Amino acid sequence: MRKRLIIATAVVLPLIALGSYMLPFKSGFEELTKEQIVTKIVVESLLRNHYAAPALDDAFSKKVYKEYLQNLDRDKLFLLQADVDDLAKFDTKIDDELAESDSKFFNLSNDLFNKRLDEAQAFANEVLAQPMNLEKDEAYETNDDKRNFARNAAEMKANWQAYLKLFVVSRVTSALELQEAQEKQVKEGKKKASEVTIKTVAQLEKEAREGLAKDMKNMFDTYREMDKQERLARFLNAVTAVYDPHTSYYAPRIKERFDEDFSGKFEGIGAMLNQRDGVIKVAEIVVGSASWRQGQLKAGDVILKVAQGEAEPTDVTTMRLDNAVRLIKGKKGTEVRLTVQKPDGTISIIPIIRDVVLKEETYAKSALLQTDANGKKIGYIYLPGFYADFNGGPGGRNCAEDVKKELAKLKAEGAEGVVLDLRSNGGGSLQEVIKMMGLFIDKGPVVQVKSSHDENATVYDDRDPALQYGGPLVVMVNSYSASASEILAGAVQDYGRGVVVGGASTFGKGTVQTIIDLDRLLPTKYNEIKPLGSLFLTFQKFYRVSGGTNQLKGVVPDVNLPDNYKYLKTGEKEEDYPLAWDEISPAKFTLWPGVQPKMAAIKANSAARVAQNPTFKLIDENAQRLKADRDQTVVSLSLAKFRAEIAKDRETAKKYEAINQYTNNLLVNTLQADLAEVNLDSSRVEKNKAWHQGLKKDIYLNEALLVMKDLMNPALPVTKN
Repeated sequence: MRKRLIIATAVVLPLIALGSYMLPFKSGFEELTKEQIVTKIVVESLLRNHYAAPALDDAFSKKVYKEYLQNLDRDKLFLLQADVDDLAKFDTKIDDELAESDSKFFNLSNDLFNKRLDEAQAFANEVLAQPMNLEKDEAYETNDDKRNFARNAAEMKANWQAYLKLFVVSRVTSALELQEAQEKQVKEGKKKASEVTIKTVAQLEKEAREGLAKDMKNMFDTYREMDKQERLARFLNAVTAVYDPHTSYYAPRIKERFDEDFSGKFEGIGAMLNQRDGVIKVAEIVVGSASWRQGQLKAGDVILKVAQGEAEPTDVTTMRLDNAVRLIKGKKGTEVRLTVQKPDGTISIIPIIRDVVLKEETYAKSALLQTDANGKKIGYIYLPGFYADFNGGPGGRNCAEDVKKELAKLKAEGAEGVVLDLRSNGGGSLQEVIKMMGLFIDKGPVVQVKSSHDENATVYDDRDPALQYGGPLVVMVNSYSASASEILAGAVQDYGRGVVVGGASTFGKGTVQTIIDLDRLLPTKYNEIKPLGSLFLTFQKFYRVSGGTNQLKGVVPDVNLPDNYKYLKTGEKEEDYPLAWDEISPAKFTLWPGVQPKMAAIKANSAARVAQNPTFKLIDENAQRLKADRDQTVVSLSLAKFRAEIAKDRETAKKYEAINQYTNNLLVNTLQADLAEVNLDSSRVEKNKAWHQGLKKDIYLNEALLVMKDLMNPALPVTKN
């Protein structure tokens, strides 16, 4: 089942990639509601354009029903079994409703959920109003597949009792641990007894219930504030899930967030906000943003009102966070005035002229590494995603151009090799990965792309004959390197351009998506019901230049390293409805000279180092422990037993603390070209320092550099073909 955001595993082409066969809808909507129109357009678009659209039949209907029930009430806390029985009458009729633009099933599910929402909140309030017996020997099953829907109101209340008690027990445990740590500090003379307040379990239990009650109120308020289109999105995403794991419907608000994540930019004031206990508070100011330059808005400020310039302000104290954010964001050059309460209680009105905000954590960054003072200088580039700015405009950035700049800086400062880190890089723009591979080769194909109706695949070549970097290359991946990351890693491997280092395999996503703006598919006479949202549609598969697809199998690294995901179920192959693996004819390309003859020795040397490294041995053992922990899904609700289980787990985990204590003694230096920007603000200095410290504790990076050392070693034994 899908639990990730689509941006986490995406390779995307803009809408124009669909060409002429993405036809507009001109009529047939006059008697339909907005929800029916959205559903009709989504279904028709899927049938017309999806790579492998399944038939709309009873088998399809049953799959949608199962998926939607999970989306609607995954924890089985709201619906009664009788409600589920009523919905189950539609399990073979959903396909018919989709074909006929009928919405009986969706409307019934929506009505049932709304009806049970009040009852569920009443049960939650009743449970949290009374002290809980934390000594009672009870247990909670955390695997929702193993739990049942309540048969009656009494069972529903019991379900809420167990669900909420788990949170209370967890919070009391954390509070007790904090108290015990403070008591220890008193005994050691590090704190005065007067500085520590010791509370009883009963007092802590009461505080935990009260805090949880506020969180539950926020949760129920969020459910009630969901508009019908957001609720419809849950149903439509059950439909799209049966097509494949990466096809999704985005309600308009979700599409906005996707655009921001994908491009790494938005227009606004540059303040990160959060909401807790009904209060909207500034969590962080983005360095270099409009708020940072204006200087008055600070982390910790509570936002009370929002005004557009001189207009009347809107009270946001009872508003949902995303609604407040929409008021605060706006076009570059426009003014927003925030009424805020400072931590000292004073009230201020802060005018801010909106501007483009760049999310720096989205972008590529680099450092210069040495294994020791006499070692060769190795460039390190971290790329979190294959970002692109499809919409253009000021401040937009594209990852291929950014990596090109990082390579130029590294070469200028004497880097003799480059490590490109694609670990946990979930992909992004197909166009960008093609351009990026072109930085490392002079010419040749990068990837093959095929639609279901095409007899032959289209080969995408590097169009830029210039070679930005021709030196030794190591590419780092892991189980969550997906999509565009797999295209690049696969191409590097097929060409023999460098050495791919990572776990057992990458994620295994070999499909291409495009984004369809549904508003563009309806004529202007329907403008009053827009926006309709967007469809994230799988319409192609991509293939390596060697002919195989990464779908399901992923890229198997040249050098395999133990990781924490080894024994867990991860990747495309674990999804419910993935597309199949296949292969096509290879493209014509020329192998890069020099790397492949050394590969056998590189692999052997790395395997020997890993086998002798005690930290890698611990990582493998810890991976087995994590699998055992995940398989254990029953949790005790007795405070004593819960704490005992936590203590036992921590005692077991002590054996693996050496993993976090590992240090590779790397010399990590900021590039001279980046110093001015890093030193712009103290928070940037600290973030850069923390990043460098993380690199110095990265055992995988250390092994990648040792692989690089072998790759650069002229005396390394070579295998003759």
